[in-house]
Amino acid sequence: MARKVTITAVGPDNRGLADPIVHFVTSQGANIHEIQMYDRDSERNFAMLLRIEWPVDDTSIDKLRDMMNQIGEATGLEIRTWCREDRIPKIAICTTYRPEPALAVLRGIRDGRLKAEPTVMIGNRPACQGVAEQFDVPFHNVGDDRGNPDNTRMVELFDEYQVDYIVLARYMRIVPPSTCWRYAGGRIINLHHGILPSFPGFRPYEDAYSHHMLTFGATAHFIVPELDAGNQIIHQESFTVFPGTPLEEIKRKGEEDNEPACLVEGLRRVVEGIVELHFHRVVRTDTAR
Repeated sequence: MARKVTITAVGPDNRGLADPIVHFVTSQGANIHEIQMYDRDSERNFAMLLRIEWPVDDTSIDKLRDMMNQIGEATGLEIRTWCREDRIPKIAICTTYRPEPALAVLRGIRDGRLKAEPTVMIGNRPACQGVAEQFDVPFHNVGDDRGNPDNTRMVELFDEYQVDYIVLARYMRIVPPSTCWRYAGGRIINLHHGILPSFPGFRPYEDAYSHHMLTFGATAHFIVPELDAGNQIIHQESFTVFPGTPLEEIKRKGEEDNEPACLVEGLRRVVEGIVELHFHRVVRTDTAR
């Protein structure tokens, strides 16, 4: 028997940082499925992702986690050892202004359509605090007066609430690469309010409208550090309008109906283990129905 484990390491660059991590897991009989390393020379930062099968009959996940923490202390790395446990996954919902996507996720969980536990909602604006209170979910506003988020505090909250997945529910700020690496391997799911890759950016409705499109949509995708967002597509939802439909009506339909449905289905595929992220590609798992 083996368990799927994802190990991430982030910290100041130095020589031989990956060696003790790789040596320990292989010496314990782990099977390495994926390894990625990143070194940003200009900032002297190191990041690594290791995806393995861990032989739980021989050594427990707790022992692996303890050893990784020891290696982190010795090397100055911030190491996270994550395993899909035999329990309902915990999620953090990140928001800015629009409440509909977060509300759809919480309703999906309440109604049993999403097998997840909403442990915390984090906003760079307080606009969605009422949604969190409605469902008795702790809310933390990490933004300043201009909505600039405290990214360090966000990471602290993710760890404090022991979240398995981070859901960016129309969270209108760029997640820094350092945060992406800390939760790499398919743990950050983003809702983009346009069809990717055709309409990226912050104004996809306006961009599609200016091209006289009659089909609009939304995309749920994994966030991958240092790559163009949106290539790791989990699910897309679209709708068609008649020629001459006003932009305001198109945005209303997209924001109130289409986007929330897209996020719920995309998140369902992830939390039920139907899809995973392997080498920056979304793959259907062997156990998927």
